[in-house]
Amino acid sequence: NKWRKVPHCKNIRRTSCNLTCVLPNLFIKARARVKAVSGQFQSPWVESQFKEYHLDVELAPPALNVNITENFIHVNASFPLAACVESFSWTYDLNLWEAGSEDKKTYERKFRTETVTLDTTALRGNYCLNARSSYESIESKHSPFSQPVCVLLNQKG
Repeated sequence: NKWRKVPHCKNIRRTSCNLTCVLPNLFIKARARVKAVSGQFQSPWVESQFKEYHLDVELAPPALNVNITENFIHVNASFPLAACVESFSWTYDLNLWEAGSEDKKTYERKFRTETVTLDTTALRGNYCLNARSSYESIESKHSPFSQPVCVLLNQKG
C-alpha cells in the first residue's frame, strides 16, 4: 500500500516506461500510477490494475539469427531480456516448412542460449523458419510466432 518513486520514469517525454526490474520480487501483485505534467499544469493520477509479472507478462517473439552452411542451417533466437529475468527458463519453439506448404517441422522447448542445427541435405527449394518465445510458470505462456525468415536451400547454379 505504499507508492515507490521510479526515477527513470520521471520527467520523460515517452508514453511508456519499463518497470520490469523496479520491484525486488516479480512474484507479487503490483500496480502503477501515472500523471502528466506540463509546466504548472498536471493531470490527475491514473492507476493501473494489479499485475503480477510472471502471470501477466506478454511475451514478444524472439528475433531469429540464421546462418547457412553447405548442408546445415544454424538458428539462434535472441531475446531482449531485462537483467532481473535473465535467470528465468526462457525457451523457444522453432518451425521449419517449405514455402507454400502447411506441413511444419517443429523443434520445441529449445533454451534461449541453444543453437538449433538443421540438416538440409535432403531439402531443396525455398524454406521458411519462425519461432515463438515461451516461459513456464504456473502456466505456459507463449508469444505470437515471429515473422517468417525464408531461405533458398541447395539450389544449383
